[in-house]
Order: sequence, then structure tokens, then C-alpha cells
Amino acid sequence: MITLAALLPGATYAFVSSVTPGPNNILLTASGISYGFKRTVPHMLGIPFGFAVLLTLCALGVGALIVNVPAAEIGLKIFGTIYMLWLAWQLRKNSIGKTDQAGANPDGRPMTFMQAAMFQFANPKAWVFALTGASVYVPEGLSLPLAIFVLVLLFCAVMLPCIVLWAGMGSTVKYYLQNPKLERIFSTLIVILTIYAAVAIWL
Repeated sequence: MITLAALLPGATYAFVSSVTPGPNNILLTASGISYGFKRTVPHMLGIPFGFAVLLTLCALGVGALIVNVPAAEIGLKIFGTIYMLWLAWQLRKNSIGKTDQAGANPDGRPMTFMQAAMFQFANPKAWVFALTGASVYVPEGLSLPLAIFVLVLLFCAVMLPCIVLWAGMGSTVKYYLQNPKLERIFSTLIVILTIYAAVAIWL
């Protein structure tokens, strides 16, 4: 029998990890600014889906096996770095100075559901989040499949409103960026933070 008290530590960890700044939240904010909240919904839904798969693999031991193989770890870092730099380029190309009078970018394309899901495997914060969750917060007293299901459900249920908050913040901020100069400054900051996230993979 699982009690709420037993799930509270995992829920707290999931909340802190999900609501604090990171690659996902930076990109959600940028998407909210460039494309608005509605067009960012597939991006928002793709994140917990991809993370659920990553967390499941980590809980089954696959994640730990991968990161403990030096060649695999380096490969993941290289892939993550290249992907983050590519995203920074896309943000620079599609976001800076490209929004219309309503604050949206009608010509750009927000991240799709599958792109957001796949990004979790290139996201260093998601790996740390998943590996820690799988090693510390798997519920006890349950069969392994049920314990993993509860863990994934808990983490994704906590994660979803946090990422919605960041996307909503971006779509709200866009109304204060009608000045092209302010928009350019803020969009440039988002690109710089994305590049930093790529570099931070190696730190």
C-alpha cells in the first residue's frame, strides 16, 4: 500500500527539478514568446512523454548502463551539444525580430511533439533528473513494473504543470516585447542561455 507520505519526497524532488530553469524551460519560454501558448502545446506534451520513456529506461537499469560506458557517455554529450547548438541556431533564425504585431511568429515552426520527446535524450538535466529519480525514489513494496509505473506517473504529473507555467510565462512576456529592441535583447538572451546549456554538458 502506497501512502501519500511515501510519495511526497519524490514529488518534491520532481517539482524542484521541473520548475527550476533548464534547457526545457528555456525552450518553452522562447516558444511561448515566438509562437504563443496554443502552438506550444505539442512541445509541452512531448516533454513528459519523452521523459517518461527515459525514466523507465533508467529505472530498468539501461540508463545507468549507458552512462557508465565511457564511449556511450561521450557520444551522448556530443549528440546533446550538437543538438543544443542546432536549437540555438534555430532560435536565432526564427525568433529574433521575427514576431508580428500580435507577438507571434507566423512563419516559424515550434518544436513538434516528437522533437520535444526526443530532445529529452539530449538534455543533460533530464538525464540527471531521471537517473536520480530511478535510483532514489522508486516506490518500495511493489512489483517492479508497478513501481516504475507509479514513479513515472508521479514525476510526469508533477512536471506537466511546471512546464505549462514556463510556456505560459513566455506567451505572457511577449506582450511586453512589442518594442523590437526589447524583443531582440530578450531573444538574444534566450539564444545565449541555450548555447550555455550546450557548453554546460561538458562542465
